[in-house]
Amino acid sequence: MSEQAAVVMQQNLDRSCWVCFATDEDDRTAEWVRPCRCRGSTKWVHQACLQRWVDEKQRGNSTARVACPQCNAEYLIVFPKLGPVVYVLDLADRLISKAGPFAAAGIMVGSIYWTAVTYGAVTVMQVVGHKEGLDVMERADPLFLLIGLPTIPVMLILGKMIRWEDYVLRLWRKYSNKLQILNSIFPGIGCPVPRIPAEASPLADHVSATRILCGALVFPTIATIVGKLMFSSVNSNLQRTILGGIAFVAIKGAFKVYFKQQQYLRQAHRKILNFPEQEEA
Repeated sequence: MSEQAAVVMQQNLDRSCWVCFATDEDDRTAEWVRPCRCRGSTKWVHQACLQRWVDEKQRGNSTARVACPQCNAEYLIVFPKLGPVVYVLDLADRLISKAGPFAAAGIMVGSIYWTAVTYGAVTVMQVVGHKEGLDVMERADPLFLLIGLPTIPVMLILGKMIRWEDYVLRLWRKYSNKLQILNSIFPGIGCPVPRIPAEASPLADHVSATRILCGALVFPTIATIVGKLMFSSVNSNLQRTILGGIAFVAIKGAFKVYFKQQQYLRQAHRKILNFPEQEEA
């Protein structure tokens, strides 16, 4: 027997599994494998131990690649050949798994689109009038409706995102001390502030985003109600709704500007008190 063969035999006798640390003497029937480029004590591993370790890494995904944690060599994993029926089923399962996310995204986009179309149609009938709205949509081009109706909720949301109250508030803070009439109506509104408090971004909070969405979608209903209450003498449903929407935006904006300014003054005039000294026992 050659010297090289003797060395190889001795190495095989000294095999130790790097997973369970068992040797040939512990289990002489175990199947060994050398799956990577490692040398020395981490070269050998039990086939069963490595299979369990690969299962833990793949987490149920049999197609996931697994590499040696020491040398980063990818393990060569082979499967038995499948029969024609099982092969076709396996191929179909893979295609469905890959197409599933795209199909789900398409269904989601389609649902949002048709929801926007329905909302746009309901809004048209609400603003113009039920009968008049149906007549307008029946006479309109179907392609125009499919494109125009979904833009109604989009335009309402974009319009809600225009924070014109902030611009009015900046002008108020800049020129309020020069307008004496404001001081007579709102005492203390034009007084100088001791400091400028930090203000949070209006879109930084998820609550603001949901308020914008809900406020935009419910705005046509509010405009219709305000129009009926304040402009009942107007015969046209469309004009009455437009006037009601303008009145609602103006009144709501005025209260919002005043409320924000009061919050601003409250933050500017806050004070931090001294820590109370504890009485000695």
